[in-house]
Amino acid sequence: MHFDFNKPLEQVFAQLSDHEFFGKTCGINMKRIQDGSDSENGLGSVRKISIGLLPSFEETITKFVPNEHIEYKITKGSPIKNHVGTLDFKETDKGCSLDYVIKLESKIPLTTGIIASGLEGGITKGMRRYAKA
Repeated sequence: MHFDFNKPLEQVFAQLSDHEFFGKTCGINMKRIQDGSDSENGLGSVRKISIGLLPSFEETITKFVPNEHIEYKITKGSPIKNHVGTLDFKETDKGCSLDYVIKLESKIPLTTGIIASGLEGGITKGMRRYAKA
């Protein structure tokens, strides 16, 4: 997924790396439950995600380069395996861009595509709304 923002890179990175802000932007109940080693939402921070009636799960930030790169993995309580999300931020002439890639496999047969499509749809909707704000 690729998104362009007419906002400064530092602002976009600060906002989208904040777990609660990102959750609200994408319509996801997301809460930081452990601070990172370098900042609240940075390396090693853990966020708890609750979606509807599904069991909650946790994601951990595994790579964090300010204003450049975030990587996270599901680390507890999900029917998804081999899940890695990467966000790469770049400065542009008009502001900045974000390349967001999610890789995953479902433990439940034949549901990987459905889960991936749902995640991408929610994130895309949230990022478009954020870009307009």
